[in-house]
Order: sequence, then structure tokens, then C-alpha cells
Amino acid sequence: MIEWPVSDEISLADLQAANKALISCGASIAEVNAVRRAFSAVKGGGLTRHSPRARLFTLIVSDTNPGDEASVASGPTLTPPSDSPKAIDVVARYQLELPALIMRAVRQAKPSTTAANGSHVVLLDNNTAVTAARDKAIALGFSCAVLNDVREQPIAEGCELLLSNLLNGSTECVVSGGEFSCPVRGNGRGGRNLETALRCAIALANEHCNVVVLSAGTDGIDGNSPAAGAIADETTIQRAQNLGLDANQYLAASDSYTFFERLNDLIVTGPTGTNVRDLRILLRAP
Repeated sequence: MIEWPVSDEISLADLQAANKALISCGASIAEVNAVRRAFSAVKGGGLTRHSPRARLFTLIVSDTNPGDEASVASGPTLTPPSDSPKAIDVVARYQLELPALIMRAVRQAKPSTTAANGSHVVLLDNNTAVTAARDKAIALGFSCAVLNDVREQPIAEGCELLLSNLLNGSTECVVSGGEFSCPVRGNGRGGRNLETALRCAIALANEHCNVVVLSAGTDGIDGNSPAAGAIADETTIQRAQNLGLDANQYLAASDSYTFFERLNDLIVTGPTGTNVRDLRILLRAP
């Protein structure tokens, strides 16, 4: 929650509009941060440039991939990755409509050539949550596998990989972290975790198995909803149909929160005060 634009002409409303467009278009965190750095005077090592004689030490609770600490809060004290995408290319790829002053900053943006002066340490990250979930599953008697390669896929592909690894694998539990890319299509309430649970529920409706899926954000807030996520199993769709709910309509409206609210299958923790990305846990009967 820190920002200062590269131009005093850029207003708070401009920043809010740009951020809303970026987080709802389905872009990866690296792509989002590439654009954010283009119109910020403090992100991408910008804070360091305002304190050239200071020696900085940064403590990080990471909501990005391991090794990508420069993306946390868009890296106010860290040098951006050398392989970062160009902001203008990201805007073009996702056909983003950004405020005029934001677009001017994006077009004029140049790569940072100043290395950050200091060091950092990661206190917590997504691996912390994933490892804790795996250890708990094993302690409860489940055989468990961590799906390190199921992390940032487009959400439909990610859900398919989650289920196929569980149903075709040898373990009773699979754990996955990261953040699926999930473009917003409708005006409903929800986020990528609620949509993950809904997509898995639709897929499980055609499977003869005993499987339960949990998908939740470690910050306790999924998208524009007050829930952290939801749980789903092979009975979810039938129970929804008994209430007259059409799962595909809720999916198309990006309204997975309302769907699971009707079923009383939400995970509601309230804001947790931290964020180490998402956590997905799938269990099947032995």
C-alpha cells in the first residue's frame, strides 16, 4: 500500500482505474508489475533512488514466486528483473484501456539502470503455506504430493491439472500454491479461488469418486468478495441444481461467491493480515 506517481498530474482516480484494469485482465504478476513500475516513482527500486546514501535492508513476506522477491509490492527497494516484459507490450497484449496520463507514462517508460543498494531476506512465502499443508496432511495419515508445477496457469488449465494429478496419481492428497490467471468476465462477486472451486465442482459432477477441493487465498479475501475461497466435491453441482442454481451461469458472470454462498460452502476467515498467495488442497477417499 505505497505509491507515488511519476507525474503530479496523475490522480488517485487514475491509479485506481489502472490497478482495477490490471488485476482483472488475467495478466501474470510479472506483467502487472511491469506496467505498475512504468507510472510509479517508488516501485521497481524507485524508493532506493530517493535515498541514494541510505543502506537498505528489506524484510519480505512474499506473495510472489520463490526467487521473484522484486515483484513483492512491485519492489520499491529492489532492482526489477532483467527479463521483465515491457509495459507497453503488456498493455497491447491484454488490450487494456488505461487513463490517458497513465498511458503517457507507459509509453515514456525506460528500464531502470540503477541497482538497489542493500540486501533482503524472505521471512515467509508460498512455500511456507504449501509445506505446512503437506505436513499436516501427512500427520493426518494421507499420502500427499506437492504440485510445484501447477502454480500460474490459466485457471481452466490449472483446474484440469489439479484434478488429473489427483485422480490419476497414487496419493490421496495433492497440494498446490501460486495464483492462477483468472480474467473477470462478468459483474458478479468472487475471485480466482472461488472460481477454482466452482470449475472443479463442474468437472467432478461427471466423476464417480469421493473428492473434495479447497481453494483459498491466504490473505482471507478472494477478489471482490468477503470470502477467502470455498470447498467443493462431487455433490456440489447436484445440490446446486436442487436449489435451481445453474453453475455455468454463475461462472460466466464471475459470480462464484454467490453460488457458494447459497450452498453454505464458503470459507470465511476475515482478513488474515498477511498474504503468501493462494493454497489449494485436494483429497480423495483411499
